Amino acid sequence: MKTVIVFKWAKNPQDARVSADGSVDWRSAKMSVSDDDAAAAAVVLDIAGDGDIVGLTLGNGDATWAAARGASSTVSVTDAEPNADSAATAAVLAAGVRHIGEADVVVVGDCAWDQMVPVSLAAQLGWPALAGVLSATPEGDHLRVTRRTAAGAQVVDVSTPVVLVVAARRAEQTTPGMKQVLAARKKPLEKVTTATLGVTHDCGVRVRGTELPEATVARVIDGTDPAAAVEQLLAALRSEGVL
Repeated sequence: MKTVIVFKWAKNPQDARVSADGSVDWRSAKMSVSDDDAAAAAVVLDIAGDGDIVGLTLGNGDATWAAARGASSTVSVTDAEPNADSAATAAVLAAGVRHIGEADVVVVGDCAWDQMVPVSLAAQLGWPALAGVLSATPEGDHLRVTRRTAAGAQVVDVSTPVVLVVAARRAEQTTPGMKQVLAARKKPLEKVTTATLGVTHDCGVRVRGTELPEATVARVIDGTDPAAAVEQLLAALRSEGVL
């Protein structure tokens, strides 16, 4: 079974720089790993067995991350950037999966930074998708998937090809050691561009303006003198109409 793991396809919003006029600058941010990426890597190992695992990533992140966690090779779309249109990002990933070819399963983290990308990826591939996945194992010619729902854990048997959207329950427990990291750098890495993949999906989202949200100035009370601090706090609460 050939499995593709999608990783580092989004930038952490905490790395963005917000200007005084509300505009957002992503230039210093890199594609980042989320806890869901690590959870996806663990699921991939259970699915693949002796099969082939291929990593797929976007932009300028470390392309050896998946290789250090079991991927035999990696495809990196080097000029792809985060897009305000989730469908545009998914189009690049779908093109990457097609470029890899003959994949049975695509596993991607249920990233809170852009939750619409995984399901849009499945739609553009024309494959079914299961979200909230906790684990998956091969059972004959199908997969037995355990996923989290509002009613509790649910076990689903699903045929391939399929997109599994993995939800992390905790941070990565065991990170690769130096030996795995060094070995990952020697594994095949194919760098491609959106032009190579023939991606023509344009962003359908247009930013018409930005503005900082209204903020209330914080009032700091010196607690050196506890009694005075209490009086100041009570006075502030009365002036705000709380008391």
